[in-house]
Amino acid sequence: MASRTRELKVELGERSYPIYIGTGLIALTGQYFKDHGFPVKSPILLVTDSSVVDLYAEKVEESLANAGYKVTTAVVPSGETSKSLEMLDELVGAALEAGLDRKSTVIALGGGVVGDLAGFVAASYMRGVRFVQIPTTILAHDSSVGGKVAVNHRLAKNIIGAFHQPEFVLYDIDTLVSLPMREVRAGLSEVIKHGLIWNEDFVAWCDENADKLLALDSEALGYALYEGCKVKSIVVSRDERENDLRAILNLGHTIGHALEAVAGYGELVHGEAIAIGMVGSARLAEKFGYSADIAAETERIFRKFGLPVRIPDSCATEEIMSAMLHDKKFAEGKMVFVVPTAIGSVEIRNDVSTSWVTDIVDGLREGNEQP
Repeated sequence: MASRTRELKVELGERSYPIYIGTGLIALTGQYFKDHGFPVKSPILLVTDSSVVDLYAEKVEESLANAGYKVTTAVVPSGETSKSLEMLDELVGAALEAGLDRKSTVIALGGGVVGDLAGFVAASYMRGVRFVQIPTTILAHDSSVGGKVAVNHRLAKNIIGAFHQPEFVLYDIDTLVSLPMREVRAGLSEVIKHGLIWNEDFVAWCDENADKLLALDSEALGYALYEGCKVKSIVVSRDERENDLRAILNLGHTIGHALEAVAGYGELVHGEAIAIGMVGSARLAEKFGYSADIAAETERIFRKFGLPVRIPDSCATEEIMSAMLHDKKFAEGKMVFVVPTAIGSVEIRNDVSTSWVTDIVDGLREGNEQP
């Protein structure tokens, strides 16, 4: 039985846009473009990756073609290494060859890597053209909302980027059935994150419905993605450009991004690295006098979802700490962390001792055996 289509709105004045979450939506892409007034005469560049192209690109192409749109599809290799300046150059070349103009649209069909890369193409091509997100992973429920687009530098993740909001987000739950279980678990890590920063009741709901979520029950997934996107949309609506509040969305990301860089992009997938980072942030909370139960509960729920909660032995503490110094969240000689004060609430601390973080990283490696 198909789940109903849920709709959210990211409130950003003239840049406000809807998020549609439901089943069977990809086949309606052309209709959504019509409904949103996209000009038929302006070509579209559809960016996808080698894992997604054979699964869903044809459906999107057909839907748009039937609505009168001209689409050119560009395929990038699957994986984090595609978020590079070299791939940006290739895609800008593809946009030029396809004849994209100032009223054209770039579509991201895929996970967070494709969304970040295609979004940066849209932000930079002709100083900015329209952009639509069609996420095909659970993890991308986070990255597809909010307009943060970027590519990586060899020294730091997402360091070359922009804020470029999509016109709308079309989230077809049917695309999630093709995900490997590792990607399902990693995506749910970011779903749970939104509860950990904002909504204790949602964390409890995720805990109670773990089996349904891992089994990709469409109604449970639809609700979870709606709630996760709702937190993201509220935060982004209040702080679009990460001047203050939006930084809470980085819970777990300071350690997590460093782990990704040290382990090699792809060795730990993003949601896994962030889960470990969130456990680290929860342990940091205890150093600021908050309850040790926060760390215990955070670790318990991630274990329940089959996510890693320990740093791989291959990642040296010195290398992790060095990678954190390149992170955007390191400023003015102090380490900045999002620290939980309870399950469902966090604070931003800019007074985090480097020695504390070193202790946390060391502690996350101890007892790497997991039940």
